[in-house]
Amino acid sequence: MNAVAAGPAAPRRLIVSGGASGIGLAVARMAVARGARVALLDRDTAALAEAVRLLGEAALALECDVSDAPAVRTAVDRAAQWLGGVDALVNSAGIDALKSLEATSDEEWARVLAVNLTGPMLVCRAALPHLRAAGGGSIVNIASGAGLRPLPNRTAYCATKAAVIMFGKSLAIETAADGIRVNAVCPGAIDTPLFRTSYENADDPERALAEIRERYALGRIAAPEEVAEAVLYLSGPGASYITGTALAVDGGRTFH
Repeated sequence: MNAVAAGPAAPRRLIVSGGASGIGLAVARMAVARGARVALLDRDTAALAEAVRLLGEAALALECDVSDAPAVRTAVDRAAQWLGGVDALVNSAGIDALKSLEATSDEEWARVLAVNLTGPMLVCRAALPHLRAAGGGSIVNIASGAGLRPLPNRTAYCATKAAVIMFGKSLAIETAADGIRVNAVCPGAIDTPLFRTSYENADDPERALAEIRERYALGRIAAPEEVAEAVLYLSGPGASYITGTALAVDGGRTFH
């Protein structure tokens, strides 16, 4: 009896929050290049339009503020319907706050928590039924090396990124029986619009950038694609026995 040849694998289906720029966009571009379809959630409508122009018919743009619970639910449900299900979720939306604690207003503190911590929670909660319906899947939360080793004048940012790591570990326990894996990637200095705000407004931007490089064993700033490789690995079948981990993609800063 002749074996029946297997047909081509169905395209993987990803939701990426913060998918219009930086690491999120790098993940989306790499995923599409490898045959996936992606739904991008972002509040920047112009950047979303440009991202979809680059990615073509394999991408859907959904305007969404990840701190807005009803908007998140609507966007994730629309994404799942358009994709025909969800295999993986990547939470990449995030903001920074380069200020001392005393200079941080209540409103600024609340906004960083809302986007960096409550946002991933809301997107995960909305996506879980779709991942479960697909028979399991993967969640990758973009935390930060600052969630493993702190930085000065970033109390809000460091607190939220450390919390995202522990949130993912706890969720990994909750969802393991459903075949859903949850991991975090902790980037170091990555050449993104968000990272550039950490030195471009300094009195001496070149010196500030040089000081940042000195924190890293590899002595350089990474490209977003270097993080995207780690994200796609953790979100894919090759990492089928990995859950609850926090992978530092940080050029060695957390031990250097």
